[in-house]
Order: sequence, then C-alpha cells, then structure tokens
Amino acid sequence: MHQISARWVEAGAKVTWFTGHQPGQSAEDFLDGIRILRSGGTLGVYAQAARKLLQTGSLYDAVVDCQNGIPFFSPAFLPRRIPVVQLIHHVHQEQFRSRFSAPMAAVGRFLENTGAKAVYGQRAIAAVSPSTRLELRKLGFRGPVHVVPNGTIEVPQTVGPRDPEPTIAVVSRLVRHKRMDLLLGQLAVAARSIPRLRLEVMGDGPERARLQQLATDLGLDDTVTFHGYQPNAQRNALLSRAWVTASTSAAEGWGCSVIEAAAWGVPCMALRVPGIRDSVVEGRTGWLVDTAREFGPALVTALETMANPNKAREISAQCQQWARCFTWDRSAELLAGVVLEEELRLQGAEEAASSDMATLIRFPAPVAADLSSVVRPTDEIAENNGEVSLLMKGKDEFEAFALLKRVGVLNVQLRPAGRSMLLAGPGSAFAAEAG
Repeated sequence: MHQISARWVEAGAKVTWFTGHQPGQSAEDFLDGIRILRSGGTLGVYAQAARKLLQTGSLYDAVVDCQNGIPFFSPAFLPRRIPVVQLIHHVHQEQFRSRFSAPMAAVGRFLENTGAKAVYGQRAIAAVSPSTRLELRKLGFRGPVHVVPNGTIEVPQTVGPRDPEPTIAVVSRLVRHKRMDLLLGQLAVAARSIPRLRLEVMGDGPERARLQQLATDLGLDDTVTFHGYQPNAQRNALLSRAWVTASTSAAEGWGCSVIEAAAWGVPCMALRVPGIRDSVVEGRTGWLVDTAREFGPALVTALETMANPNKAREISAQCQQWARCFTWDRSAELLAGVVLEEELRLQGAEEAASSDMATLIRFPAPVAADLSSVVRPTDEIAENNGEVSLLMKGKDEFEAFALLKRVGVLNVQLRPAGRSMLLAGPGSAFAAEAG
C-alpha cells in the first residue's frame, strides 16, 4: 500500500491511511504525502476504524479495505454510494486452524467467510494472484474479483558472479506455515548427491531456534547458515550469488520473495501450492513438484541444471524478464482501475464482471475506432511494434470479439489469457514470447 499510495499521491489523489497504533508512534503522521492516522492495537484497530468511518467516512470518495484475515467491514459504516474495494493477499481459513484455539479459529473463519460475504455482498475485491481469487471463489464470493499482482524490487542490470559452490538462498519469515523444517529435511536428502551444498537463510521468527536445532540434528551445521534479519543490500548480495531459491510453504497469496529472487536471476524450486504456483513459471523461472517426497530429488536436478553455465544464463535471463513484469506503477494503475470500475458500477454506468475469464486480443495499429466504449477501467492495453495488445477482463473470446466488432475492429487475433499472461500483462516482453 505504501508503494501504491505514493504513486496515487503523485498523480494528484489525497490518500489517508487508518491503521493500528504501536508504542512510540504518533497518532498522526505523513509519509511521502500520505496522511497516516493511528489508533487501536492489534484487535482494537477494528473498532477504532468503524468509529472513524462513521465520523468521517462520508468525506472520502473511495475506501480500500485491506483485509488480513479479519475484515474491517467498512460497508457497514459508510454510505452506500461510496465505493469499497477489499484488498486480499490470501485466504486464512487453514491458518486460523493452525494458529488459534478451536473457538477463536471458528470465529476467524466465520468473519473471513460468512460474515464478509454478508457485509460486502457484490463489492469488488482485488486479489494479488489467481490462486487467491480461486480460494475466494471456493468460499462462495460471487462479486467481481480482480487480479492485481504486487510489484517488486527494481531488476538489476547485472547479476552474479554465482558462488562456485552450489548455493541456495531463501528469504523468509521463520514461522510454522512456511515449513522450513520440510526444506531442511529435503536438503539433507539433496546433500548426499551434491557435494559442498550450502543454504543461506535470511529472515527471523519464532521458529528460528527450533530450525537451528533441527539443522544440527540432521548434520547440516556446515551446510546451513541462519543470517537473521538482513538489510536490503546484504539480502541482495546473497541472492545475487545464489544458484536457486526454494519454497516449501503450505500456501501463499503471492510469492514476493520468489519474484525478488527472480529479479536477481535466481530460479525457484518449490512445491506446487497456491500463490507459489503463480509466481513460478514452471520450466522457465523454476520447477514445481506436487509432494514433499519429490522435492529433494528435484532439488538435485535443479542444481545440476544450474551447474551448466549456458543453461544457467538462459534461465537467469528468463527469471529477470519475468520479474520485470511486476512494477509498482502497473500495480497502482490496476488497483486504481478496480476502484474506478466499482464507482461506475455503483452509479449504474458499468456492470460487474460476469466471469473470471480474460481474453488477449491483438490487432494492427493504429486503431481508427474509439475503444473507450468497450474497454473497462480494469482492462489493459499496450502497443508494441505496430501491434495493439488488449487484455480484456471478464470476457471470453466470443464476447470480446462481439464488443470489438461493434466499434469496427475486425482484423483481430484472440486467445484465452492464462495465468502467466494475466499476471504479466499484455505489454510485457515475457507475455509476447509466451505467444
């Protein structure tokens, strides 16, 4: 939200955050032109947000409701005319079960599921990945769910040189659902086949002591280094020298650390789970397996592949090309489009997206027709080398062709937009090469 809000401010919007108050923080602050209001603790912030919305909510043109398991239920405290967009990284139903007592977990599941559906109704949702959208659909959310992927770090021009020894670098919070213990177990398997194998772990958390003891028990003291929290420069230096990164997480909304590693040309070896299966393009920017038992042998194969300099350069280039698709400028534009489309829907000028399908349409430039009557605020359009690429959301190929025919655009190529295309956008070189 910082990256997106700063860009909205730069574009002329007035942005106010309402968030929790921690010891030592002021009640009001400014950051990059963003007004920040703080009140309430971890749970008290919800009641304080409701009070603030009742008092001043009608002064705002739109509300982005960042839902982290427990919604703010902002539509209950705002006039109906104000657009509300939920921003959701991932669904927490399973995490509630693993982290809280049975009664508290049941409350959390109810609030995120039944409670949210009752209060938000057909209000728009911005999900950071197709996996998160799918999980929301499984819970029964029937309103428009738009995919707005996160941006990432700036992709460096040069990477490496890689360490001479096979090196895995992992950036992660050390918490239970990341399942670093599974990675350590499979690392012990891989170490039997890969001499001088090393794992560099950056990050901290409540699981660190247990994981360090497990590494000792597995005989990995000389293989694994726990670096703890690291500043960006040190993190980048370790990533730049790595051969691969790895993920054994149970599920994610989106693999931020996977894309950050890709920016440094580092592919990912991972389990095929929600979120991670979106951030890894199998066979191009990494490898996915279905079970933990397959992970160790697949990790060996991945490291052997990266030992080939020519193959390593090819994969590294594809990783960086993929990472370049995810810019904060694009994220800010996409989320602004969701807000605008929700505003138009409430005014009756726009219908909600009827499906989660998306179609990529390509046709020669320049375009004499006026596309404004058929392109929605959440659609994306780009022009490259005399060709227009239009990613039309919520429409299948027949619907997209009918709309373009209505404005006189007939010479078109259409195909369904898959997961990678939806995430990369129509203007990316990666998407163009995907065909």
